[in-house]
Amino acid sequence: MKLYPIHLTAAVAMASLMLACGGKTETATGNTEAGTAQTTDTAKAGEDSKDTLTADAVTSATNVANSPTFNGVLVVSPDKLATVSSTMGGRIHRLYVMPGKAVSRGQVIATLDDPDFISLQQTYLEANAQLEYLKQEYSRQHALGTKDAASQKKVQQSKADYLAMKSRAMAAEAQLRALGVNLQQIKNGGIMTYLPITAPISGYVTNLNANTGKYIEEGSPICDVINKTSPLLQLTVYEKDLQLMTVGRELAFRVNGMGKKTFSATVISVDQAVDKTDYSIKAYARVKDAHQSFRPGMYVRAKIKGGV
Repeated sequence: MKLYPIHLTAAVAMASLMLACGGKTETATGNTEAGTAQTTDTAKAGEDSKDTLTADAVTSATNVANSPTFNGVLVVSPDKLATVSSTMGGRIHRLYVMPGKAVSRGQVIATLDDPDFISLQQTYLEANAQLEYLKQEYSRQHALGTKDAASQKKVQQSKADYLAMKSRAMAAEAQLRALGVNLQQIKNGGIMTYLPITAPISGYVTNLNANTGKYIEEGSPICDVINKTSPLLQLTVYEKDLQLMTVGRELAFRVNGMGKKTFSATVISVDQAVDKTDYSIKAYARVKDAHQSFRPGMYVRAKIKGGV
């Protein structure tokens, strides 16, 4: 009977020992997992930091701490963009261009079919033909003298007829010039059947809004012509960085889709109005040595050269 307490004590001791070992094992395992998780989080944080630095770096030429990045797009200046339209309505008889086609100033883009154009040419030719006769008649009547009332009336009437026809001829001429018509061509070759619509500047056709047979209202745009020889950057600037964006400031920028190639630009204008939507301001910079692949609307990221 005295042996039972001894065995009971031994059993209790053994259970305590196993429990202690188990707790240490769980603790060690927990510490190992925690250490692994901490190491993983640290490595991930390092990778995130590395990605952030890469995304912020626009060019090696602008490695300046805390230098702001300005987002924007490539645009053309207003004097390099022309909208092609007609001051006379009519139906497109023939279209000579496609989007992206290079055109020269004065090149025919389309021809327009409109009966009023034919009538205007007829008025111009008839007015000029009668003008010569009325001019001679006025000179003859004036040479005969104005001795009596009848003579004076004839002179005045011939003068009025001459001036009225002259005014009519000049009005028709002005309308034809506004349409871009070569007046000498009408005088030598007669009435033109179709009105030619020509390019006002040299460049590339874009925003084409016409096709053969389509009726074009007076003043409606047919297409745009853009000249890419001197593109601009349109950058978004926020109030906190406005003091950095001054006229004459040199910028370095990259164009989306053109890799790590860096280009240069100079700030030429900063808008004075604040956009009420996001409280940003537009700044414009002229690109130096424009690339042939540049297209208006391409996304760009720019930084100030050399820092501030």
